[in-house]
Amino acid sequence: MVFSTVITCSPHVCFSKVAPPVIRRTIRCSSASVSPKFDLKTYWTSLIKEIDQKLDEAIPVQYPQQIYEAMRYSVLAKGAKRAPPVMCVAACELFGGNRLAAFPTACALEMVHAASLIHDDLPCMDDDPSRRGQPSNHTIFGVDMAILAGDALFPLGFRHIVSHTPTDLVPETRLLRVIAEIARAVGSTGMAAGQFLDLEGGPNAVDFVQEKKFGEMGQCSAVCGGLLAGASDDEIQRLRRYGRAVGVLYQVVDDILEAKIETAKEEDEENKKKGKSYVSVYGVEKAMEVAEDLRSQAKKELDGLERYGEKVLHCTALLIMLLIELDHKTMNKDFNRAVSLSKMDGNIAQVM
Repeated sequence: MVFSTVITCSPHVCFSKVAPPVIRRTIRCSSASVSPKFDLKTYWTSLIKEIDQKLDEAIPVQYPQQIYEAMRYSVLAKGAKRAPPVMCVAACELFGGNRLAAFPTACALEMVHAASLIHDDLPCMDDDPSRRGQPSNHTIFGVDMAILAGDALFPLGFRHIVSHTPTDLVPETRLLRVIAEIARAVGSTGMAAGQFLDLEGGPNAVDFVQEKKFGEMGQCSAVCGGLLAGASDDEIQRLRRYGRAVGVLYQVVDDILEAKIETAKEEDEENKKKGKSYVSVYGVEKAMEVAEDLRSQAKKELDGLERYGEKVLHCTALLIMLLIELDHKTMNKDFNRAVSLSKMDGNIAQVM
């Protein structure tokens, strides 16, 4: 499978004052033979459907009802792309793990992700009244209930891993590593640190903010999938680099698409976001170069795992789909756009 793309020579995301030369290269995603029976779109949509069902079952409405309703509102949001759980399951299957063994951790990752978004939208943080085209949690349930919902989702995720992971499929020692990985990612050296710099840092903090707020969730999701399947330490490190690149790529592409929407934005909103994204610091053109660089980094890591054959395509599917904003209602249109943006050659047509 081959992608033709434009990348910068620098392996880093940061830019110097002098723009590096741009080289057009063909980047291989995998040299493994592609089975005509593998359908990327079907894999993605069917997996999301399973994850949605598992999440619905994991958070039943009970007492205190208002807190659970607030939790479900964000976790089961229609606009959710399910990137963390999909990455977890795909990484687990890549190394021969059972999907059933990955679902509890995948659901926990989505709970943790939703909790971070609830808190991120609060008036004392980013003060965002909407999320995924819908009112933010605190806009519907109030700041007090939103805080409680987020606080409740974090421990619920850990409990769900312990209580629902089949111990005959995953040894307890692996589960301990998974829990430690999630705790590290959301803690004071991970996403919390990124949120701190998002609030207090200036334009020079953009790299740190992007890596911590978004890269941490990506690498954590991929690493957890590998841990569940018993991947080696070297493979875990490769997953970590892959996940970090995809996590940041997701946000960079999201910022690029948002910048291209021809709608007026209030000045205070623009000032609030200034210095927090590659688009606001470098502009759309440079941000697109960052996206290309991140994409090549992720593909490089997947190339090193091509001995696993077709299963690498599971992770590739996520990389493709994250190139654009996804919406469950417009999956066909978005998938076609993703393929177009990825500049795939004719050989990839057989997997669609």
